[in-house]
Amino acid sequence: MTSELLPIPVALTIAGSDSGGGAGIQADLRTFAFHCVHGTSALTCVTAQNTLGVSRVDALPPEAVIAQIQAVVQDIGVQAAKTGMLLNAEIIAAVVLQVQALGLTNLVVDPVMVSRAGAQLIADEAIATLRQKLIPLALVLTPNRYEAQILSGLEIQSQADMELAARKIHSLGPQAVLVKGGGMAGDLQGVDVWFDGTNLEILRTQIVETSNTHGTGCTLAAAITANLALGKTPLEAVREAKNYVTQALNHAFPLGSGQGPVGHFFKLLKESELLRESRE
Repeated sequence: MTSELLPIPVALTIAGSDSGGGAGIQADLRTFAFHCVHGTSALTCVTAQNTLGVSRVDALPPEAVIAQIQAVVQDIGVQAAKTGMLLNAEIIAAVVLQVQALGLTNLVVDPVMVSRAGAQLIADEAIATLRQKLIPLALVLTPNRYEAQILSGLEIQSQADMELAARKIHSLGPQAVLVKGGGMAGDLQGVDVWFDGTNLEILRTQIVETSNTHGTGCTLAAAITANLALGKTPLEAVREAKNYVTQALNHAFPLGSGQGPVGHFFKLLKESELLRESRE
């Protein structure tokens, strides 16, 4: 006898590889799995990195990125997709063409232009292409503080600045914007600002005191994508994703000599702890 498993939702991540396993494709696929969503991927670049930083980045040819996206969508199908590190203008333009041609409407764009610490990660030409071509296709756009400053042209120091930035960025074309407060100081670290053209929401979660925050941006965007694939509305998906990231931060790993990753599979960690305690 054979049994048929019910189909599960499929999510696609278009992003770079993190050899240290804390961010990028690796973080996205773990986040999809946690939400019981089948994860697929299109690799844009390969990084050599660990908890101390990135030592090398190699971009894939745009044709290779296109082939991966087409292979997944044309056979398996995709209920939601996200973009992460796209690295250069050529890859961004190639991804835009595929998003349009294949009708990927449930799209979460994590702009990955500037790190949480304020370091620019891609060239000005790539930022312009991202702004003009990809951002208008986003269902949800998730800029951090520094990315929001570039996209809005504002200096962001307060919640009021975050709110104004969200409104200005929305005019670039995404259906909704989530300006993240992780790079803000003090009580604003746990505050994100949502704006969808009509509703402006201030989303607050617990501030987790940990230095092991590598991959939080990727993880949040992936969790939003997974929840969209599960049929949640965009705002519901964001709320669920923020709760997930908070739990993952509460179980972050002190790996390596630098900034460790969040605990993507914290439920399994809890079960492992309980099992170990029962054996002692």
